[in-house]
Amino acid sequence: MKLASREVIIRTAEKSNIPWREMTKKVLESDVYEVFERIRDPNIVYPDYYLSPFHAYDEGNLSWLAAAEAEAATLSIAKRAIPEATSIEEANKIVRGNWMNAIEEHHLKYSGENCQINDILDIGCSVGVSTRYLAERFPSAKAVGLDLSPYFLAVAAQKEEQLSRQNPIRWVHANGEATGLPPNSFDVVSLAYVHLQCHECPARAIIGLAKEAFRLLRPGGTIALTDNSPKSKVLQELSPVLFTLMKSTEPFLDEYYMLDLEEALGQAGFVNVCSVLTDPRHRTVTATVPY
Repeated sequence: MKLASREVIIRTAEKSNIPWREMTKKVLESDVYEVFERIRDPNIVYPDYYLSPFHAYDEGNLSWLAAAEAEAATLSIAKRAIPEATSIEEANKIVRGNWMNAIEEHHLKYSGENCQINDILDIGCSVGVSTRYLAERFPSAKAVGLDLSPYFLAVAAQKEEQLSRQNPIRWVHANGEATGLPPNSFDVVSLAYVHLQCHECPARAIIGLAKEAFRLLRPGGTIALTDNSPKSKVLQELSPVLFTLMKSTEPFLDEYYMLDLEEALGQAGFVNVCSVLTDPRHRTVTATVPY
């Protein structure tokens, strides 16, 4: 079942002109392995849920193949969300643009005098796609990409080394539930299509991520979580076959859909909790740390 699901994902991506195998090969034949040795924290203790197989990878997110295929998989998310888009670039622009608009609009509305975004943390940044979008949207801010997989981070850091920007992104290998970063040090904490996505986490981990984000944000700061929407008609109307294939690679999917995310953010201390459908498949839930 897992292998069948994986083949469906790759075939669908390549039909949408995403060069999945070519992109994967380019990563695997790069100098990413040297970056890995620099970025990995050998003292990390991985939580039990993170050691589960995901997306038909037996090692889950702790593998080179998962890391090499992550960007292609991310592009395919956008195309599935906006199938009528004429290109991958257009689909990505819509999906990412709506997500960043939701963050900016919420922050301007509720952050009061602290509306300037100086420091951004992208938890579960995977290979850095969302982190780079945030860094480009807010070029004066210092952005940090944090992930529990050193494989993903190595790919992110290796690509960033090829770019030139005002404030280079800093990459941190850490657990999003206990980052070790100082409190009250960020204006925005984002969890966007994270790899691990929230729907790939048990409920206790999602709650832990929310509590840690609350600790890290300054008063008036904004958390933004973007993931599958339980209210999405597209997802609700998936064929039983496709839904079964999806569940075969997502061990905690039921827990995600059963969790009241808005209520969990409120219990973590957040106020001004808002949820908006930012594309036909995904919602962005935003909330504020009170003064």
